Amino acid sequence: MWLFVAFLAIPIIEIALFIQVGGLIGLWPTLAIVVLTAVLGTWLVRSQGAQALNNVRRSFSDLRDPTEPLAHGAMILVAGVLLLTPGFFTDAMGFALLAPPVRSAVINYLRKHVKVQRFEMGGGPGPQRRPGPGDVIDGDYEDVTSPDDVLPPKQPTHSGSGWTKH
Repeated sequence: MWLFVAFLAIPIIEIALFIQVGGLIGLWPTLAIVVLTAVLGTWLVRSQGAQALNNVRRSFSDLRDPTEPLAHGAMILVAGVLLLTPGFFTDAMGFALLAPPVRSAVINYLRKHVKVQRFEMGGGPGPQRRPGPGDVIDGDYEDVTSPDDVLPPKQPTHSGSGWTKH
């Protein structure tokens, strides 16, 4: 029901704002503002999206809970969609989602209202850690290649460019 109301109300709000702003400043300045906010929003989404992706990678490499960095990344993606949608209301919502304090407030609100049934990192019970340099990993192996499986050395299929040696 709420989704239906949003799909109905947002276009009505956008049309009303276009009429009001266009009546105040004219058609071309209104269109210039819409294009400018799309360009500025795209630049901001790219820079913040790259930063959010680095935060997600860092949380995975440190074996930390990636929930918050993933939520920030998802909200930056939604902000990008809102900023590319023509309109003043969607631009305001998109720019608001690009502000880290707003995203944190949304995450805190969702934490209070969403119950996670199960979240698990690693393979099983107890603390998990990656092997590091100097750790010995004991294992057995068996050579399964036969003399027929050995391929001849690879030959180039083109003449050299002069930059490499073949």
